[in-house]
Amino acid sequence: MGAQHINLVPPQVESGHFDELLQAGQTISATTSPFDNSLAVFLSPTNISGSNSSSNQEEPVYFASYDVIPSSERRLFIADTQVIFSMFHDMLEAAKTREPSWLQSSEALELMRKFSVDYVNFIKECWIHASQPMARADGPLQFSADHYRSLYSCFSLFVVLYLPEPGYEDAPVGEELMEWLNIHFIEPSTEEGDHLSSLDKPWEDVEFWPYLKRVTLRGLTKASLFFFNTLLQHPSEDLQDLAKSIIPVVENQPRLQNFSAERDFAFASRRWKDKVKAIRIEMDRVPEDCRFDEFENWWDSLSDIVGILEGRSSVIQRVCEDLGADWKEVCAAWGIFVDSRLRRQDLVDVAAEVLENMPPDPTNLEDMIHSALFLGKPEQALRHASQLDTWLSAHFADVMEPLGLLESDEPAESELSKRDEYVLSYAEYLHSDPTQWKITIAYMYSCGDIGRERADEILVRVPLKLHPSETSGTPEEAIAQAVKEISEVCFNHQREAVRRTVCRIAAQSCVRQKEYGLAVSYCISAEDWVSLGRVIDSILEEYIKNGAADFAKQASKIAPSLQDIQFDSATEAIFVHRLIFAVRYSQIHRYKLEKDYVSAASDIVTLFREEIAPKSWWPVLLCDSVELLQYGPALLFSTSDAAELLKKLEEISIRASQGSGDDYLSVLVRTIKGGGEKDALERLKVVRLALARYFARCTVGSNKLAIPSS
Repeated sequence: MGAQHINLVPPQVESGHFDELLQAGQTISATTSPFDNSLAVFLSPTNISGSNSSSNQEEPVYFASYDVIPSSERRLFIADTQVIFSMFHDMLEAAKTREPSWLQSSEALELMRKFSVDYVNFIKECWIHASQPMARADGPLQFSADHYRSLYSCFSLFVVLYLPEPGYEDAPVGEELMEWLNIHFIEPSTEEGDHLSSLDKPWEDVEFWPYLKRVTLRGLTKASLFFFNTLLQHPSEDLQDLAKSIIPVVENQPRLQNFSAERDFAFASRRWKDKVKAIRIEMDRVPEDCRFDEFENWWDSLSDIVGILEGRSSVIQRVCEDLGADWKEVCAAWGIFVDSRLRRQDLVDVAAEVLENMPPDPTNLEDMIHSALFLGKPEQALRHASQLDTWLSAHFADVMEPLGLLESDEPAESELSKRDEYVLSYAEYLHSDPTQWKITIAYMYSCGDIGRERADEILVRVPLKLHPSETSGTPEEAIAQAVKEISEVCFNHQREAVRRTVCRIAAQSCVRQKEYGLAVSYCISAEDWVSLGRVIDSILEEYIKNGAADFAKQASKIAPSLQDIQFDSATEAIFVHRLIFAVRYSQIHRYKLEKDYVSAASDIVTLFREEIAPKSWWPVLLCDSVELLQYGPALLFSTSDAAELLKKLEEISIRASQGSGDDYLSVLVRTIKGGGEKDALERLKVVRLALARYFARCTVGSNKLAIPSS
């Protein structure tokens, strides 16, 4: 992950031939994707303004990524550990309301330990799952079981060394280290023990003494006692007597967990050491010629075991080397046998001494991380962890910072803390999978201004799934769901400006899909009044292009947006009035389709009187009134209403004669296919004639005015 080089297959240029490409006037270019962290790599001319003989030839475009997109089992690991990450940061956010020193309190350390143990437990589950044959049923895993085992050992060691249980910060660490070693690096194997225990005379097996040394060194009391008891049947009476002396010593070795006070543990340990010394004295009394059996020098092997119990560091180190053990086993045994009261702060010096003679494996990142943690070098551990898995370095750094384990000085050139560097590196890896956008920005938003800016850029580029084929619902439902999710994220991270930008983008997408109701609501939510005006224009365009029925259907979707709309400035009022016009005008056509002519006539007059209708739509409204003016059964307009219509008609005629016809007639002209201003004026003559006849009917008074029904 986070590769420095990307290998293209097949290569665009063979190794060592790049100069030939330059001589041909070409070079390799790349552009990043706004969708994820992939690249488009292609050949391009070195001189853009110059001509190139191959410029007309088709060239391949490679799509490459810095990271392999997480597979299904990896995505599960990422998603579940992000839950722990979020809870950890909720705790840190809550800490900001407390005293600055609270993060160093026992309460805070206990919470940080709890979340870190949660990480450890979940990594363990992933390791166990990846070890099962069923996990590989669909093919090889992206990350092996051994990879998760490495994460497990590293994070659990970090907890042991840097996050002890509250109140035990200064307690001896040896037993915890040995427990960690026995959990993560099981030696000797169960198979070896089963084999030796099945023998009548196990001491005759070449692996007997190495096995007994190892279980003694590891503090595996049950196994060591079992095989010490078998020595009671050994042909050598000297060995039998020594075994009888060793058995109670091994069985009764003091354990810190069995004492309520460290002082009592220390006293018991000194008395126990005296008993071990007595065994040494007893061993030295065994004559030289009695120290062998038919197979080997049992005395030397038993002397090594007693040397371990005595806490002789040189013996422990030599035995570990003979057994193929490494420095970790020496350090753990040191805290059990050499210095049973070894503190965490003193472990650094012990580890440095041991590692000087038994250095870690530089080719094994797991071992390098372990050694850095033992040596009290968390930043060095982070560097190795980032090479093993950016997940590990990010979550290490995230916990290390509040513990005060990282340098607080921020480098001026990047303005990023060390913690943020590692977390952002992990977030960039997540960005390789666009479907993980929620998780990606959760990590980015935790990384100061730079992280927030990067997260904002990702958030505004989240693809809105607009087509039914891409979702389980309609396009309208898909857009609404996407915007809802993004809005929730913006609210949680206090990114109001980003939310408004996303609403503007969503509105544009909705207009393309003719989802005008959503488009209007998103414009209002974003308080983008200019875009609202464009949406209204698109709705009104439906009337011009597709007629009244289609317009009424589309415009009906925006009516609910009028209910809760509020505006404060004159600029907003202009666009809101246009919205009101579109809704009210669509209602007129719905009334006409439903044959509710009374309501239609009333609304036409209202649009004029309340100055809701734009002047460019006056002629269209007047033409719509012709059908209502000619309605036979009843008079739909009062005399004053008809006078209002005539007044608007006169203004249009006068302004058109004065050269301002385009201000009034542009929309009507567009409804007349192939017509012009002259044709529009001719159509208005029909309105004038209808009004003249209507006034005549009013004068005669043969019919009563229609009264709108309740």
